[in-house]
Amino acid sequence: MKIVLMGNPNVGKSVIFSRLTGADVIAANYPGTTVDFTKGKMKIEGKTFEIIDAPGTYSLMPSNKAEEIAKKLFDEADLVINVVDATNLERNLFLTLELLEGNKPVVIAINLWDEARHEGIEIDLKKLEKILDTPVIATVALTGEGIKELTERIKDAKAKERKKTSDDEKWMEIGRIVKIVQKVRHRHHTLKDKLSEASIKPVTGLPIAIFVLLISFLSVRFIGEGLINYIFDPVFEIYKIFIMKIGNFLGEGFIHDVFIGKLIDGEIDFMQSLGLLTTGLYVPFGVVLPYIFSFYLMLAILEDTGYLPRLSTLLDNIFHRLGMHGSGIISVFLGLGCNVPGVLSSRILDTKRQRFIAATLIGIAIPCMAQTAMIFAILGKYGIKYILIVYSTLAIIFISGGLLLNKFLKGESPEIFLEIPPYRLPNISSIFKKTWMRVRWFLADALPWLFAGVFITGILYSSDIISKIANIFSPLMQPIFGLPGEAAIPLLMGFIRKDLAAGLLLPLGLSAPQLAVAVTILAIYFPCVATFAVLLKELGWRDMIKSAAIMLFTALFVGFIMKTILI
Repeated sequence: MKIVLMGNPNVGKSVIFSRLTGADVIAANYPGTTVDFTKGKMKIEGKTFEIIDAPGTYSLMPSNKAEEIAKKLFDEADLVINVVDATNLERNLFLTLELLEGNKPVVIAINLWDEARHEGIEIDLKKLEKILDTPVIATVALTGEGIKELTERIKDAKAKERKKTSDDEKWMEIGRIVKIVQKVRHRHHTLKDKLSEASIKPVTGLPIAIFVLLISFLSVRFIGEGLINYIFDPVFEIYKIFIMKIGNFLGEGFIHDVFIGKLIDGEIDFMQSLGLLTTGLYVPFGVVLPYIFSFYLMLAILEDTGYLPRLSTLLDNIFHRLGMHGSGIISVFLGLGCNVPGVLSSRILDTKRQRFIAATLIGIAIPCMAQTAMIFAILGKYGIKYILIVYSTLAIIFISGGLLLNKFLKGESPEIFLEIPPYRLPNISSIFKKTWMRVRWFLADALPWLFAGVFITGILYSSDIISKIANIFSPLMQPIFGLPGEAAIPLLMGFIRKDLAAGLLLPLGLSAPQLAVAVTILAIYFPCVATFAVLLKELGWRDMIKSAAIMLFTALFVGFIMKTILI
């Protein structure tokens, strides 16, 4: 049996899904789309059920791609668990009535039951179940309250023929139901209420946003560096002993250069050797993975606490000036982890114009966490000054690029309509499950490209082709960017993997200003080939070429300006 969880956005569906399923869950794209849903399995009385967490939707009359997929998943379902926000019963019941009219078995989970009690909301579940003629259970997904009863009542749900009603008739019915089953007692504002209001008002919200983002990225760096220094680097030091023996066995020559790479002062340098078994393993696992894990961990916390929708609302006016709306910040956040999901998430924006602007700005000015890890590794020893120069430049490009695209591209940027959930304590198991799924997806996507990049680079170095390419571009590097001709190779290799390309800058003996210019150009000029493939899929050939042309022009212009100022 296929059971689909459905409900409005931010009602706790994902936490209930986490409670119902084990660790073996996967995120998948609905066939023919890039819209994600999550599925897993659970056992009830010895029977196995497939559980699907559908995208949040307000209605079965879809207004965007995610809601279209939710409708299709509903059509494929054998049974529906409708998750309802107890603190917003009236709004949530519209979807409930639509689901009941779909002639499928429906079980209703009135979630956030504890928050409703705190807010003075009382709901008579027995009356509601009698009126709707289907099982109704109170749940608190964070603590697991009601989840056992929810699974036990699945067998009681029956499909019933129900008369279709108009939207107006549904709202009249909802008003009647709420009047019968719900009572609201007066209560005073709590600290949580005051914080919720403060975080979406510009005067107080912007300082809170700056503080939250600063803490988030400091946490990412602290956790990432801690994992590198105390776990991954010690493991790779032990691994170095083993791999040196393999290198000695292979001897000098082409095979050694491909698998082990070049020795630096007679030793393996995991950042510079460029072998499949050295740099090819160290960069993804020893440098990138710790930061990827810490980033997605913080992202999951911000999502599950309810802060991201507030940030979207707060920044809506700013993002409108850049040709998007506040939800664009979510694409930026995902892009900071990996540009591929960042570009894919631009589908949450309403128009083709908004999606083009978001995808282009992500490709041009948002370094992924893998590249960020390399930027910190390369420039960190020169102090925070040059890291700030790089990221300040990218921020200026993002803002000015958005302003220019908004001014010259035709089309509209509709207003945002976001549901703002109350602040909630995140569920630890849900956070780590979500983090693990994203890390696993990153590794599956990144490793093949990274190995291919190391392999191609190793062959280019071993066969001396790299010096010939450098000779072609050498006349351009110095006058435009203030870089030696050899820097052309990392810039070209950046098309395969940005993090790998940044590592290729180290053997060139560049000064700190030159490294700052080089990593900035790497971040701007083109995204990696995986992101390019997604840009092509999302934008089409014509708009992808436009986007690439904008990136190339910006890289040349910004690189020349930075050379003039710094070098």
